Amino acid sequence: MQERKRLEEQIEQDARICSASSDLETLFELAHEGENVNGDLEHSIRVFREQLEKLEDKMLLSGENATRSAIVTIHPGAGGTESQDWAEMLLRMYLRWAERNHFETVITDRLEGEGAGIKSATFEVNGENAYGLLQSEVGVHRLVRISPFDANARRHTSFASVFVYPQIDDEIKIEIRPEDLRVDTFRASGAGGQHVNRTDSAIRMTHLPTGIVVQCQNERSQHKNRAAAMKQLRAKLYEHEMEKKRVEERKLEDSKLEINFGSQIRSYVLAPYRLVKDHRTKLAIGDVDRVLDGDLESLIHAFLVWRKTGKTAADGKDEIPD
Repeated sequence: MQERKRLEEQIEQDARICSASSDLETLFELAHEGENVNGDLEHSIRVFREQLEKLEDKMLLSGENATRSAIVTIHPGAGGTESQDWAEMLLRMYLRWAERNHFETVITDRLEGEGAGIKSATFEVNGENAYGLLQSEVGVHRLVRISPFDANARRHTSFASVFVYPQIDDEIKIEIRPEDLRVDTFRASGAGGQHVNRTDSAIRMTHLPTGIVVQCQNERSQHKNRAAAMKQLRAKLYEHEMEKKRVEERKLEDSKLEINFGSQIRSYVLAPYRLVKDHRTKLAIGDVDRVLDGDLESLIHAFLVWRKTGKTAADGKDEIPD
């Protein structure tokens, strides 16, 4: 059934491209005959380009897990409320992106910040190619804005990190021995009713050999939280093993993306000017609100092209000052 769904989506995509191409041919014929179709022609060209880029994105995806669903975690950097609020803005951005692209999302863990924002969040993005597309988001994201939490309206810089793991299905065997696990239960926090707040339904799992920790408190049932936490743990353990294999390959790469504050992959500037700039691909977008509302297609496409070919979207002359 999964293979059938995948093939049906390919056929539908092919039909959409053929339809967009046919519309363009018709509009060019009308324009040649003297009809004023400039508005329709511009719209059709944009639609056709979007369809081609989506097809190209699938061709540019690489790695054995690119077609899998994804697990995404977001953590704010130093800075308290400012960074926590920025982390929540990123969470909203990715949830909106997933909705725009018809991915199903499930928030498995969310720890509210003190006053505003979040201290951390983990969520699933379920659908074909979710992991391959979201690899463009791994790294540190920087926000520059006039702080809504500063009475003096000063400009603040905030950081948050994003990590993405592939979801591992049951066909891939990841051995997790019971003696290697420490399982703690605790009382869930946040909204959810009396049952959530009065029972130890939340689960925290620690894999002792690697030190990997996952937790889930979204469900009222301890059994469901345990199952969700085990899914996260299996995904992170798989990625842990894959990372060992990639170490030697990374030595040959021209650039290595370090996940630490101060080496951001992308900046979102709301003041004194408005611009989103990806520091790897050099792609700059002036409509910041559109990006924060989940329109990441051009950023993801530019990343996939850059990773495959080394080509950037600009020459870097619009670099954001530190």
